[in-house]
Amino acid sequence: MNDRWESSSVLLTVDLVILTLREERLHLLLVERGHQPHQGAFALPGGFLRNRSEDILAAAARELSEEAGLDAGMLHLEQLGAYGEPGRDPRGRVVSVAHLAIAPRLPEPVAGTDAADAYWAPVDQVLDESVPLAFDHLQIVTDGVERARAKLESTALATAFCGLTFTLSELQRVYEAVWSTSLDARNFYRKVQGVSGFVIPAGPTRRTEGGRPARLFRAGPTTVLYPPMVRPSRTERGEDQ
Repeated sequence: MNDRWESSSVLLTVDLVILTLREERLHLLLVERGHQPHQGAFALPGGFLRNRSEDILAAAARELSEEAGLDAGMLHLEQLGAYGEPGRDPRGRVVSVAHLAIAPRLPEPVAGTDAADAYWAPVDQVLDESVPLAFDHLQIVTDGVERARAKLESTALATAFCGLTFTLSELQRVYEAVWSTSLDARNFYRKVQGVSGFVIPAGPTRRTEGGRPARLFRAGPTTVLYPPMVRPSRTERGEDQ
């Protein structure tokens, strides 16, 4: 009896979780599938490797360009995980290597050869299934968003979504958008200024919408935050009360 699994019976794909901030909300890149299965449904950009010699990261970059017209050169793609639950794809045993990228100021996508449309969807509408996704892409998105939220705890990534100079209120709004929660300003300011080199003063003040002057900062040299900017717990947010 031969129990060996033939590798040729497994199909390999890539899927892409691309996140950005638009109008102070976290958004996700989605495509409308132009063919079966799930024709007309929304999904993550992605697809099959072309041949045995194509590198997985190269395939991810190609699919991003083909399906959404975005240049992977403007992004840092990192592997998020592998997804291979039996039955996840009606075309057979398909394993997907998902990639994640989080970047500011990304342009409007343009649907390519395999997609009927491409657009930025608010992440909260995807996670609450107001925008249903094909395959197991909701699970992939959930994992990707959690990875992004964790990155804001441990790295200075949030400053990349601000201008060259910014107020602490503007930085706070980045955290609130990605973490999908409101933060106490005084506590947030204390935590930011408690991390050496996270932000540094940048000269004159700027008047806020209310007319009050606010100090300006710029990104500091620190890339790994210690102590980390820990997200509020459910109890702190009042969700269990």
